[in-house]
Amino acid sequence: MAAPMLDTYREVVTPEGVPLQLPTAGPMPRALAWLVDLGIRFGALVVLSIPLALLDEFGRGIYMAAMFLLMWAYPIVCEALWGRTLGKRALGLRVLSRDGAPVGWMASITRNLLRTVDMLPFGYALGLLSSLFDPYGRRLGDLVAGTVVVHDPMRYLQPPATIDSVLVPPQPLRPQEQAAVMAFAERAPRLSPGRQQELAGIAEPLTGASGQVGVLRLYAMANWLLGRR
Repeated sequence: MAAPMLDTYREVVTPEGVPLQLPTAGPMPRALAWLVDLGIRFGALVVLSIPLALLDEFGRGIYMAAMFLLMWAYPIVCEALWGRTLGKRALGLRVLSRDGAPVGWMASITRNLLRTVDMLPFGYALGLLSSLFDPYGRRLGDLVAGTVVVHDPMRYLQPPATIDSVLVPPQPLRPQEQAAVMAFAERAPRLSPGRQQELAGIAEPLTGASGQVGVLRLYAMANWLLGRR
């Protein structure tokens, strides 16, 4: 049995030696967050245009300044101060440095200014290609700025009750296979039941079962590997 990767978790180790698992976001939730932010920007501009239309040329100048701030300053300020825009908040996403630390001003400025490159040649084509080929879904701006977009852990399901059963693996497991089983037991509770079963299906040659039964057998084998006998 090969050691599978669980989703797009990025593991980093803090200077204190504490390992962190960052559940990185793929292109779809990021695109939806961008659309929400785009709607917010255009909505704000429509609201501003009504009173500013009464100020003629002066109002037009203010409108252009507001458009610039909403299109460029809005994401930079929101990500530097709170780690996410309103769109990312709605989708449960957050921008972090690649080491798991909060994103700073320089990184936020860099990743947002490089949207002009990610947009080329049209429709964020370069950014989409980059996120599809990068194992952590990063676009070019993220690669240059050293940032990663992750799912907010608060949106994940709470772990279920502890499974006390123990099952001896039917065959000796190599170290990397043992690590894969224990990683599943640690991370799978944060995934949906459907995704747990999908991942457990990879280990069906080991567990001899699919679906929820395969999930429970992997948990039981992890208990045995951890010495919970």
